[in-house]
Parts: sequence; C-alpha cells; structure tokens
Amino acid sequence: MRHKKSAPNRGHRVADQIQRDVAELIRDLKDPRIGMVTINHVDVTPDYAHAKVFFSLLVGTPADSELALNEAAGFIRNGLFKRLQIHTVPTLHFHFDRTTERAAELSALITKAVKDKAKDADDGQGDATTGSNVDQARPE
Repeated sequence: MRHKKSAPNRGHRVADQIQRDVAELIRDLKDPRIGMVTINHVDVTPDYAHAKVFFSLLVGTPADSELALNEAAGFIRNGLFKRLQIHTVPTLHFHFDRTTERAAELSALITKAVKDKAKDADDGQGDATTGSNVDQARPE
C-alpha cells in the first residue's frame, strides 16, 4: 500500500497562514522597540521545524525591531500553537527585509537617469536650433 502524498502546495499554504497569524500576533506586543512592522514573506522548512519571517519597517530602527521580535518569538510561537492546526509549529526567526529599501533606491536612480537623459536631449536640441553647420558639412 502506498503512502498518501501531502498536497503539493501545503508548504505555501502553511507559510501564508503563518504570515497572517504572525501579523495579527505582533499587534498585541507592547515592546516599544517594535515599530510599525509589516510581514513580507515567510519561508518554512519542509519539516516545519523552522520559519524565517521577513519583515519591513515603516517606523523604528531595523536592528532594534529585529532583536525585539526575535526575543518575542517564543510568545508569538505560543500564539501560533493555539491558531494553527498542524502537528509541528515552527521556531520563528525574524529577519529584516531590505527589499523595499532597495526598490526605493532603484526607483530613485531610474528617475534621476530619466531626468538626466531628458536634460541631455534638451541640451542637444538647443545646439541644433542655433543653425551652426560646422559639423554638418557633407562631401560632394
């Protein structure tokens, strides 16, 4: 008799549920070091023993928030025990996610490059409208 295989997306569903539940449980924390936290992504190991929880921050310092969240990981995990219907609730490891910062930096660089290119194009048109034919001589 063959063993029943688990659903192929079960790991993703568990990670999504952990993400939602952790976001709700963080609201109950009273630690002032934890700023306005957004849970971006959760990676769960195949055996559900560990979960990396990636978060971004609107207010506060990343190092302080990461330290406070990792100190509160046991409390949050206890809350997950009560909410999740799985045999093993993973140990939580919080990591600051710099993706939003990098995206903002790249967006600013792109905006600057577009402005510089538009400025260079405007400067190039200004030279062409002056009527200077020095470089436009054609051999006959």
